[in-house]
Amino acid sequence: MGQQMRPAKMLKLLESGQRIPVMDGSEQQDVHAALNDEEGKDRISSLPDCILHYILSFLPTKEAVATGILARRWKDLWTAVPILDFDDSKLYSSHVNYWYPAEITRFMNFVERVLLLRDVSNIERFRLSCRVCFSASRVHAWISAAIRHNVKELDLCFFVDEPFLLPHRVFNCGSLSILNVEMNSIIQLPNSISCPGLRILHLGLVTFPDDISTQRLLSSCPVLEELAILDCDWINMRHISISIPSLRKLIIDDLPTFDSRAYCWGCEIKIDAGSLIFFKYSGYLSNDIHLIEVSSSVKALLHIPMVQEAQNPLMYSRLIKLFLQLKNVSSLGISGCTIESLFFREKMPNDLPEFQKLTRLELSMQLGVHCGGALMKFLLHLPNLESLNISKGLDPAMYLTEDDWTPKSAAKSFMSSLKTLVLRCFRGNSTEVCLLGYFLKHASSLERMIVFCHKSPLDDSKEQEDMKNELQSHPRVSEYCMIVFF
Repeated sequence: MGQQMRPAKMLKLLESGQRIPVMDGSEQQDVHAALNDEEGKDRISSLPDCILHYILSFLPTKEAVATGILARRWKDLWTAVPILDFDDSKLYSSHVNYWYPAEITRFMNFVERVLLLRDVSNIERFRLSCRVCFSASRVHAWISAAIRHNVKELDLCFFVDEPFLLPHRVFNCGSLSILNVEMNSIIQLPNSISCPGLRILHLGLVTFPDDISTQRLLSSCPVLEELAILDCDWINMRHISISIPSLRKLIIDDLPTFDSRAYCWGCEIKIDAGSLIFFKYSGYLSNDIHLIEVSSSVKALLHIPMVQEAQNPLMYSRLIKLFLQLKNVSSLGISGCTIESLFFREKMPNDLPEFQKLTRLELSMQLGVHCGGALMKFLLHLPNLESLNISKGLDPAMYLTEDDWTPKSAAKSFMSSLKTLVLRCFRGNSTEVCLLGYFLKHASSLERMIVFCHKSPLDDSKEQEDMKNELQSHPRVSEYCMIVFF
């Protein structure tokens, strides 16, 4: 534990507007004593308005407004709080009338009161989550009010029964830096779009209207750095180009809610982003992903749960194509079922490239029962792999011997470069020990084997200890290899 900070010093940080560290219970009592002198004077109320606004911004908006009754000093402070958060989700329970309960009316009146009484100060962050069906026009007015206050971050989550038109100013707001829109509806876009300062754009559950307007949106964000497209519907789309020179982070969560086998053509998504450093794709490849000139600086994450769908030649060709486009990456995170999809035919895919620049591989999900052999086949394509992280461990139902882990091919080039192996959720079963023993036996450059034990009352601690001792005494080809357990 680090040295505790004196209350006087923490008070000085607070008064200067600097962020103070998280405090434990005793430290909080010390600060409370420092803020109230021996005469009982309320020192916190004497802090500058900007500091009190900062403090209030950490409270839910309803509680921030409630501080107005504390004293005259606090009466109007809430009207300039930089963060506003309105969420009607707490209104819905089994005993509440769904359509027009008094709670919903109070919620809408509360939002309007906060916005009407607000002073002229800017809004840093405005979050609104609600059902639009109660009053679409009022929701529209609330968003417009936030924009008039030069909002920087706009977070909108709507549940709609019919298409809802967002204010056009949402897509023509010069102050906006972050925009999150989650809405189970077509996102209707204006003919003119200008987002000159937008750095982060997240779209969730929306249905894209057509190629032209969607392309207009993506082409009107000249400084965009992060784009996330999460569970959106591309059914109206055929071609789209994500060509943004400033883009650094791209996330596409493309999991459909319908049978992907009935929708195999999809949309061609062309991605040309020279500054990209992070790419994550999760989905069934119902859309055709076309990455252009992916550099070695990109960290890629893939989850493609399509083992059965891989029997479809079109889907399988898209899978191989995606791996070809990522052949220059230096860091790759991948799920076990994605690897299994590559080798479902139980033979090496002829077009799968060698990843000459890949040095770090992370298995991002638990390695399934049938993934062991596929993993070893995939590793043969990584001749310069230095770090392997099995971050979610092995399926406890997996049963494999050391022979099962050994690739049928004699080529084991990755074994000469591997330096670090991490296995999490170690339960101490024979399959795990066989896997680790195989690497100890063949990884000639291995320096560190790091094993995180699974912590559960149901685990056999004695078996874990026995297996740990067995691994420590296991023969190893690398004389410098250390095995560390946590």
